[in-house]
Amino acid sequence: MNRKTIGFGSYLREKRTAKGYNLRKFAQLVGVSATYLSQIEQEQVMTPTADRIKRMAEILGENADELTALAGRLPDDLMAIIMEHPTELPELVREAGKLSDEQLRKVRMQIRRIQEQAS
Repeated sequence: MNRKTIGFGSYLREKRTAKGYNLRKFAQLVGVSATYLSQIEQEQVMTPTADRIKRMAEILGENADELTALAGRLPDDLMAIIMEHPTELPELVREAGKLSDEQLRKVRMQIRRIQEQAS
């Protein structure tokens, strides 16, 4: 199923059941109540914290950043980085948002080269 066409809760339920976890077992592994997890999957409550989503992604073998984005959250480490550079990073992200995935990969590799040269 396309992640962009379904909500976080539906996607989470799909992945959980595909991995063979029942609601109670998955909730226990994540550290939440089965009732709360059910409410998340039915999209009756706000999405969980980025940290909790990361735990869900680990259990399901999913990409934590993708699952966090689907939930409409920002990973905690990115928020801290943005706060260190509150002007330049948002502008960089806005500009990067206009690029293709291939162009973004090239930019990321260039950034790594710059970091290596600075070390």
